[in-house]
Amino acid sequence: MTTEANIPTLDSLEYIPYLDAEGQLPAQFQGKVGVYAIFDQDKVLQYVGYSRDIDLSLKQHIVRQATKCYWLKVHLIDRPSRTILESIKDAWISENSTTPASVGSEAAQWTDPIDAKLTMTAEEKSSYHAGDGLMQDKLLKNIARRVEQQILAQLSDRGLKMQVRFNPKLKEKGLLDLKQ
Repeated sequence: MTTEANIPTLDSLEYIPYLDAEGQLPAQFQGKVGVYAIFDQDKVLQYVGYSRDIDLSLKQHIVRQATKCYWLKVHLIDRPSRTILESIKDAWISENSTTPASVGSEAAQWTDPIDAKLTMTAEEKSSYHAGDGLMQDKLLKNIARRVEQQILAQLSDRGLKMQVRFNPKLKEKGLLDLKQ
């Protein structure tokens, strides 16, 4: 059991490829509780988080930030303890020479559903404001589908072989998040 006295340093942990040779996430984290750090292609720290199911969190992150998810460092714990998880997370962030943008200004890009509305063209905005509720929902769904195709292409380019399915109910609101 990890206690505050024996928190592993981020530097002491081995890098794990985000995707294996078959384009899959590391299977050993399914249903596991712990703290994880995500690094970009140059092994620059991008995000530190904790989860009751690291595998599920890693899926969400690669969908939201495909170009920033190349390497992992993970520390598993036996029993969920928010105090211990927060302590490890804070220690890892402090240990890093710079604070990742995901701790501040970019936090929502790592944790919140993707807001496809932010990609609306001027023409789409005009149609949205001129339309009624049903037409607005349809437009938002089409915009979400367009962004979904861009994300799927980006993930394919990264070599991801995992099936990605977005929650269809959120598309009507112009949001994309993995279907659980």
